[in-house]
Amino acid sequence: MKNVFEQKVSYCDTDAYGVVWHGSYLRWLEIGRMYFCDDMGLDLVKCQENNLVLPLTSISVKYKSPAKLGDTMVIETTFAKSSKIKLTFEQRIYNKETGKAYIEAVIEVVPVSNDGKLYRKMPEVLQVACEKYAEEKCD
Repeated sequence: MKNVFEQKVSYCDTDAYGVVWHGSYLRWLEIGRMYFCDDMGLDLVKCQENNLVLPLTSISVKYKSPAKLGDTMVIETTFAKSSKIKLTFEQRIYNKETGKAYIEAVIEVVPVSNDGKLYRKMPEVLQVACEKYAEEKCD
């Protein structure tokens, strides 16, 4: 299972040279993870209402080539793995027309309470979502 969405580069995403500002990619990666969680049946608003948030703890981004004003990008998010206290996502952003990669990223998030306390064991709602994903991945 993966989530894929498209985004056209607009003026607000670029610098004075019409090249995407590096921070814009991080916003699109966040949106991709949010859409992926929706696909997994994991409502992030309900999670927060139930004292669970998923802050990013690690991000590794490889910038391959610059996206430019007017490009149509594809943002692809896949769930790589889970551990006792961590979820890992792999993400790619590439040009829709050419397939040329703009960035590749690996992101880790951890479950914490709304007041920032780290859960020492994966909360049940996340376990269920991950198990559901694993079943769909095997089908």
